[in-house]
Amino acid sequence: MDLKKLRVSGKRLQSTLEEMAKIGGTAGGGVQRLTLTDEDRQARDRFVKWLKEIDCEVTVDEMGNIFGRRPGQNNALPPVMSGSHIDSQPKGGRFDGILGVMGALEVMRTLHENKVQTERPMVIVDWTNEEGSRFAPAMVGSGVWAGALQRDWVYDRRDITGKRFEEELIRIGYKGTVPCQKFPVHCYYEFHIEQGPMLERQNKRIGAPKGILCLHWYDIYLTGEANQVGPTPMDGRHDALVAAAEMILKVRELPGRMGGNMVATVGEIQNYPNSRNIIPDRVHFTVDIRSWDDDLALKSWDLLRADVEAIAGRHGCPAKIEETWRVNHSPFDEKLVQRVTEVADELGYSNMLWVSGAGHDASYANQVCPTAMIFVPSIGGRSHVEIENTRWEDCEAGCNVLLHCLLKAALEK
Repeated sequence: MDLKKLRVSGKRLQSTLEEMAKIGGTAGGGVQRLTLTDEDRQARDRFVKWLKEIDCEVTVDEMGNIFGRRPGQNNALPPVMSGSHIDSQPKGGRFDGILGVMGALEVMRTLHENKVQTERPMVIVDWTNEEGSRFAPAMVGSGVWAGALQRDWVYDRRDITGKRFEEELIRIGYKGTVPCQKFPVHCYYEFHIEQGPMLERQNKRIGAPKGILCLHWYDIYLTGEANQVGPTPMDGRHDALVAAAEMILKVRELPGRMGGNMVATVGEIQNYPNSRNIIPDRVHFTVDIRSWDDDLALKSWDLLRADVEAIAGRHGCPAKIEETWRVNHSPFDEKLVQRVTEVADELGYSNMLWVSGAGHDASYANQVCPTAMIFVPSIGGRSHVEIENTRWEDCEAGCNVLLHCLLKAALEK
């Protein structure tokens, strides 16, 4: 057959995504499928079942990463790989992550039913804990695989209730025996929703990001002094929440103060004992700094850390500061990025280049092999929320771009 005319089934892709959306589906139309929960296990089981239906060899490594391998004519050659993640944010959307896994599955299904033989083997991967919303930091499955994070350090990470990562991995039955370590890969493509407004604003169907911003995560723990709110004078209080509030405003002001292209966010906060008539004595909050400029992000943190320490001293609330996670900015392989735009042009899809502001497993894959991503528009630029949405026609278009990018790579000798 003429491989140039090969197309995925948009209806089958939609059906697959809708079936996955039922696992952890929320009343608001989104998905809550936190990593290593029962919902994550159910979705993994379904994914493995589908891989076996198209004769993929399934392996699970010791981090719970799932690999589905389709043989090539020369299995000694490094494979072409594609994937993303199945876990979601709390009350997240139906497309984030899962589109990249189900899109790669649809590519494999299309090749399987058309009996297309490729020179190289092809691999689909579901990376464990991309989101980092239950166990921080994010992207630990791909991070350990790439050699950037230590497996045992990740195993010891705990969620907000104290449950340990490794024990939860065992509990859901996905602590595999295969070592979690990188292997030779010809190239890696990740298919994803944009999670921002640029494609929609520019009326473009396909995005080819030139790379991913650096991501820096910090955790700040404040200790104050609890007391009854009525009899305790305002003067001399050691209110951990008031100190945290001042610090959070400094985070908000940080990009403007640095005068650079960056963002800074506090997205999580815990206040103790969280009672309306007790002065808070403990607060934990997170800081997320992102920029294309690694040095700018580090200088920003130095400035913010000095602010945090000064505010903590003024309020008499000692601060414990953890530098939890840092990933440098990731410029993608220029030839692979160009291939995305060329394939989009060949298929008649409008497209554009820019930089991704969201983190993806592609950041760590990029440390191992040539890497690129394929984006499709997010309606209203909304993501990590229940109303996250992408048109089915755009999902199909992006999946066709993925098909032909993977096919071109898999036919290379």
